[in-house]
Amino acid sequence: MFIGAGEDPYFGIAAFVLLLLVIGIFLLLGRYYPGSGAEQLDWKPTRSYEDEVRLEMEDVDQMLEAQNERRRARGAPERSEEDVQAQVDADQREIQERAARYRGGDGESPGS
Repeated sequence: MFIGAGEDPYFGIAAFVLLLLVIGIFLLLGRYYPGSGAEQLDWKPTRSYEDEVRLEMEDVDQMLEAQNERRRARGAPERSEEDVQAQVDADQREIQERAARYRGGDGESPGS
């Protein structure tokens, strides 16, 4: 005679223990198996960190040059990287000042 899952009082416990056992096996396998997942997949980064930094700097220079070309075409003064950084710093200070005013200095948000 077959006892169904709904009739067996220990079915839920057995299923839970089995699930924990499977999870435990995978965790132990991941912890103690030699090497890393990247080594198992033979994964290598496409570019080195130095190349990424160099390419990022080139991108910034190209974007700034394109912006300056458009500014020259309409007669506006050119911007340097320092000008852009100064504008970003000023904008960040303004955002922080607005946030401080919004908080009102007492740490409570409006409407509470």
